[in-house]
Amino acid sequence: MTLPYIDAATLRALVPPAAAVAALEGALRGGQDPELDSPRLFAPLDAGEFLLMPAQSARYAGVKVATVAPGNPARGHPKIQGTYLLLDGTFLTPLCAMDGAELTLVRTPGVTAMAVKHLLALRGAESAGSVVVFGASLQADRHIEALHAVSGIASLVVVGRRPAAAEELAGKWAARGLSARAGSVADVAGADVVVCATSSSEPLFDGSLVQDSAVVAAIGSHGLAAREIDPALARRAEVVVEGRASALREAGDLIPARSAGEWAERGLATLAELVDGRWAPEAGRPLLYTGVGMSWEDIVVAGRVHELFTGDVGVD
Repeated sequence: MTLPYIDAATLRALVPPAAAVAALEGALRGGQDPELDSPRLFAPLDAGEFLLMPAQSARYAGVKVATVAPGNPARGHPKIQGTYLLLDGTFLTPLCAMDGAELTLVRTPGVTAMAVKHLLALRGAESAGSVVVFGASLQADRHIEALHAVSGIASLVVVGRRPAAAEELAGKWAARGLSARAGSVADVAGADVVVCATSSSEPLFDGSLVQDSAVVAAIGSHGLAAREIDPALARRAEVVVEGRASALREAGDLIPARSAGEWAERGLATLAELVDGRWAPEAGRPLLYTGVGMSWEDIVVAGRVHELFTGDVGVD
């Protein structure tokens, strides 16, 4: 048997941001339960670590096998690489493999764009308006692409640890006709939407700068040592997570702003509740989506990629 392999370029072309959002929304509305996700598995390697993310959906089973090699960028190689193996859900027969790093670059902005779209709807906003993005990596770029495609961006400010990289990313989007520039932390005060797409271990800005009417998405990394927002903002905001169990296990932006027990008492909304319209946040607070990345997101998008690749388009 020859297993089809879907490369990065084909995968990206098959599932643009709006298609990824539609697949994710459809899965949540169709009963996909993020709380049933298995915890991701880590295994150490001399050069880094393995990251294994198994999942199942209504039609499929699958697993992403990724490697994280922190020393790679300095040597001209990607930090994260991987492959996704998709299987038939009934017989567990392998169906195809695909580029795992590209799958992550499609599904992560797709989930964020979906969350922001529905959070903006709670504000009565049809556009993301003034957007500040922290980070100048490919992940940050893809988040700009997804937000612009799904909600529209009126103006963009890119804030980066390396000013030259921020200037380059802002210039790329300015060349495409978007009002875009590099900026600073101070721009948070005027932002309608703030997106954090970094691997920071320290808060990127003073949370008091965030307007009560703003939407914030902190999605850059996972692990309790990660910090993109400060505890004061996490406590002040109305919070949406991908899944409660995964957030309390891995969301450094939430723990230790409150303990797991305190969050359970305070309440964490989920993406499923947000998408289904079952969540009504308290007025006068920023809306915060924080994500760590979950296996159900991979399998939903991978399943749609396979369906479009083979022409067997069904409902996941």
